Amino acid sequence: MRPCPVGKLSSGQLFRLGLFLLPSSALLAALCLLVACIGGSRGRDQPIWRDRWTQPFLLAGLLMLVGCWFAESGVLARAGLANWLPFFWAFWAFQPHLTTEKQRCQAAWMLVAGTVPVLVTGLGQMLLGWSGPWRLGGSAIIWFMAPGGEPNGRLSGLFNYANITGAWLGVVWPLTLACVLRPDGWLRRTGALVLTLSGAIAILLTQSRNAMGALTLAVPLVVGPLQWFWLLPLLSVLALPLLLALLPGVPISLKEWSAGLLPDQIAVRLLEQGNPIPWKHTRLGQWEYGVGLVAARPWLGWGAAAFSVLYPVYAAKEWHGHSHNLPLELTISYGLPVTLLVVGTVLLLLILSLRRGILEQSALERAWWTATLVLIAVHATDLPFFDSRVNVLGWVLLAGLRCFVQEHVRNNFVVFAK
Repeated sequence: MRPCPVGKLSSGQLFRLGLFLLPSSALLAALCLLVACIGGSRGRDQPIWRDRWTQPFLLAGLLMLVGCWFAESGVLARAGLANWLPFFWAFWAFQPHLTTEKQRCQAAWMLVAGTVPVLVTGLGQMLLGWSGPWRLGGSAIIWFMAPGGEPNGRLSGLFNYANITGAWLGVVWPLTLACVLRPDGWLRRTGALVLTLSGAIAILLTQSRNAMGALTLAVPLVVGPLQWFWLLPLLSVLALPLLLALLPGVPISLKEWSAGLLPDQIAVRLLEQGNPIPWKHTRLGQWEYGVGLVAARPWLGWGAAAFSVLYPVYAAKEWHGHSHNLPLELTISYGLPVTLLVVGTVLLLLILSLRRGILEQSALERAWWTATLVLIAVHATDLPFFDSRVNVLGWVLLAGLRCFVQEHVRNNFVVFAK
């Protein structure tokens, strides 16, 4: 299928431009990606409802629409569909722009290049005291940057909240690391190395535990299994102080010594030092209440944003925007069948691409899978997908994995036919 030309730019070029603009301007990126999706939907071999990987999402979307009629969250239930229904289509429409390894490589480069403004403004925010808002192009682009970060003392940059920034940087970081490993000449690799180190520093400054975990997870997977014989022992030694500080049963003196090796701010975040948090305000307390909501309405759920409405009224006198776990949030909002369809399809795609040997492919293919895994892991304890830019990033990664699976199924068939 040929990409649909739009003016002087093809839909594929608009797709890549949209990825480049994505962290800087959700509006401009959305315009580019919308046209790219329209182009990616034209001239396909089969309509969207016949694509076997998209069918579970379409069925989930239908159940979401049905659930809106019985939702307890009113208009919020209908508004919440915007976080899902357009992206089910985008998952299918992105695929013509990610069909080959070369296209996925180009998309990865655009995501890495587009992250440069995030790094520059974030590091400027923390090291030079920069703050916003900054307006570009007649306010077509507005960069909000809280003085000192949001929360204070944590790098937030263009995303205006540290955990969202950490999620973006943690997902893109494997792609940046892969650029260092590519045989592109020392000039490009040196530039990629600078971005990789800058990204690692920025992640540490976000103090996001999920993002810091992504650094450790990404290195062995992107470098590749052939290097594990020396890399895993090295990472284990480097992680030893943290493990001694976190694991139960370690003598107090050894635990204190290990915690002393960590930077003070990171130790506070990772070890939850400081004022104790009441149980009902912890992740486990929120999940316990969420499970109770699921048990009460397991089939169609309560409607989108129901947790944020019910939790402060019936569980705790403090507002939380979500349950900090994507499968749980999805089940509370739309019921168990929707969760099984969406989460099951995503996990199956991750597992099947692994079985097709994606970790034995090039560094960027390994990084693509790793970035997807990182994003899935982040959503086990937080919900950055409520930021539209992170949501788009996730569906781009999933579409790329689906294309990898399709490409290798086709290649294996050709080999078998010969």
